[in-house]
Amino acid sequence: MKSLKAQNALQKIFFYAGNTIIGIIFVSPLIWMIAASLKPEAKIFANMNSIKTFIPEEASLDNFIEVFRRVDLANVFKNTLTYILLILVLDLLINSICGYALAKFRFRGRKLILSFVVALMVMPMEAILLPMYIEMSQLDWVNSLPALVVPSIAKCFSIYMFYNFFKDIPDDLLEAASIDGSSPIRTFFSIVMPISKTVYATVFILDFVAHWNDFMWPFLVMTGKDKRTIQLAVQSFFGTQPVHYSAIMASLVLSAIPMIVMFVFMQKYYVEGIASSGIKG
Repeated sequence: MKSLKAQNALQKIFFYAGNTIIGIIFVSPLIWMIAASLKPEAKIFANMNSIKTFIPEEASLDNFIEVFRRVDLANVFKNTLTYILLILVLDLLINSICGYALAKFRFRGRKLILSFVVALMVMPMEAILLPMYIEMSQLDWVNSLPALVVPSIAKCFSIYMFYNFFKDIPDDLLEAASIDGSSPIRTFFSIVMPISKTVYATVFILDFVAHWNDFMWPFLVMTGKDKRTIQLAVQSFFGTQPVHYSAIMASLVLSAIPMIVMFVFMQKYYVEGIASSGIKG
């Protein structure tokens, strides 16, 4: 009995030690980036083979001051949050309705549509960038908010996540609502949505991170300096000669803060949503 307890204790020690080491490995680039943002330019790449590279010995906020001096961050954050929130509201509404229809309604061509949704999930964005840009140009939407928002509303991955979650909702619950006189639309908004917070939170997080980090599409369609998104603002530091990595690191830290804060507060829903949607790594 004692040997079994000792074995279990040893397994726990190895489990937590292994997770701690893996966690440190994954977090170390972020720690290094934060440390580098507090260092002067000459000290960023010093002591790269030592633990000292993670410790800013001459820490200062001069790099952050330089970022605010060179970029109108208030306008950049406003532009980015505006278009992302518009996408998210329409994304969560439209894609959840599509996923619900595929999961709970029986109609001709349903399986074919679902097959197309799954097939289109593997299509890379680069394959349709040129046709999308030509379409935006013909609509005269280049350098405007619709060019960022409209092409990003419908997402096959979001539809599939909602479909996987909604198909597990008991049909008896929906039938009971129908017997009580509730229409399909009312049932969706008053019953289905309130019990589906986890999948909505998961899609919200995944799409927020994807669009917050998106560079290529905003780079193509947003040509005005006053309409830059956060990633275009960060890229501007690479295009200015000479390249100052201290300012680049500070801008990267600032751009990462919203994602870190959001994930800290919503990680519970994210994990639950991934598990309940049937998507496993």
